[in-house]
Amino acid sequence: MRWLLAGCCGLALINISVALNPAMTITQKPRFYGLKPRRDVVIHCLFSEKITHATVEWYKADKYDSEHKIKITAGEKFSFHNRNLTQNILTIHHLQISDTGVYFCKLNDIWGPGTAVQVARSFDVTKALYRTKMKDALIILQGLVLAVFIAALLLRKRHLQLGKRDIIYEEPETDHIYEGLAIETCGGDLYEDLCVYAQPEGAEAPWE
Repeated sequence: MRWLLAGCCGLALINISVALNPAMTITQKPRFYGLKPRRDVVIHCLFSEKITHATVEWYKADKYDSEHKIKITAGEKFSFHNRNLTQNILTIHHLQISDTGVYFCKLNDIWGPGTAVQVARSFDVTKALYRTKMKDALIILQGLVLAVFIAALLLRKRHLQLGKRDIIYEEPETDHIYEGLAIETCGGDLYEDLCVYAQPEGAEAPWE
């Protein structure tokens, strides 16, 4: 009975200890950055408890739910430092387009929620207006070329229709071999039945 009471008391003390010392949580501030290139950005990783000997690591991924994360090492591009044993700070120097991604801090096996960094290209108003004008000019030019092409097709079709109307089939005149000759026939329908020029055999020609 005593052992049972001792066990119950031990479990109760453990539960009270867990309630008073909840598991460590990690937060990151801010959760999103939208910046132009060539700037520095600072990301804070905050802990619910003070850390003394634990090592904080930073990772980069393409998106929040990506399983492939690349570990970041300190150097010219990245630098880390602790503050008040309750936070670790990541500094990204001279931002570039390639620095776009989500950055996670990790303490032991606990991951932070992540901070998204979006690096936008610099915007040049003069170049943007120039590209807009060029685009409008190309659209107008394409419209004119299309209109000319359609007009050429319609004009060709009209010429073909007019040419068909002008072509009238005319039956060619039959050139008679005896045209211009005054020939008297002797009731026959054939040209061989010529009575005027019929001469008896042996008759002399008038010029003989």
